[in-house]
Amino acid sequence: MPASKAKTSTKTGDKDTLEPTLSFEQAFAELEGIVAQMESGQMPLEASLEAYKRGNLLLGFCQQSLADVEQQVKVLNERQQLAPFNTND
Repeated sequence: MPASKAKTSTKTGDKDTLEPTLSFEQAFAELEGIVAQMESGQMPLEASLEAYKRGNLLLGFCQQSLADVEQQVKVLNERQQLAPFNTND
């Protein structure tokens, strides 16, 4: 098993919370590892349930992180004023 997948199982000590220092990149990498493990079909049922719970927490964290960043993304318009980012531009 690659090292990145081994790390995934060690972070599940407290299944209902995420580490306060967890970055988006760390959460996303861990989520990818969980998905790969679950897709392999080699996990016992109980482990799959715990991985699903952890993955769900990580997914929520990643989604919230992206939403927070999206709110912060601004672009300068022609008058050098901050304007909300518009994907149609």
